[in-house]
Amino acid sequence: MENEFKDFYDVLSDNLESYQGEYASFIDHGPHLFKLLTEVLNDEKVNQNLRLEISAAIAYYVVPMDVIPEQVYGPYGYIDDIFITVYVIKKIEEAFGYEFLEKHWEGTGNLEKVVNECYERSLEVLEDKKEQILSYVGLI
Repeated sequence: MENEFKDFYDVLSDNLESYQGEYASFIDHGPHLFKLLTEVLNDEKVNQNLRLEISAAIAYYVVPMDVIPEQVYGPYGYIDDIFITVYVIKKIEEAFGYEFLEKHWEGTGNLEKVVNECYERSLEVLEDKKEQILSYVGLI
């Protein structure tokens, strides 16, 4: 019997595909935003400092007990992961622009609109946890 391993992107997609809650409009972008970070990490243009920030955002997805753990909150627990992801994507955009990011984007919709919606909506939900999350990852 052969074991089948799933890509983490597939695990995220499976975890979120049935979510129909209040935040579905932006939580659905989580797997594609994660994939975007992994693709950008492979780009030779990205400097060491951005690589470290991208790696921190990717790692935050897999930490089992982060600030809002998925094991406790279900799909709602991905909101902090998405926040960290778009926080770092905004830094990448400042350095290279959206044209660079769009080369790696496999999601649906206009990337800039997706990033802005995810950032704004996650901040609405996270309220005062923003600093705690950024500190946990080492981004501030």
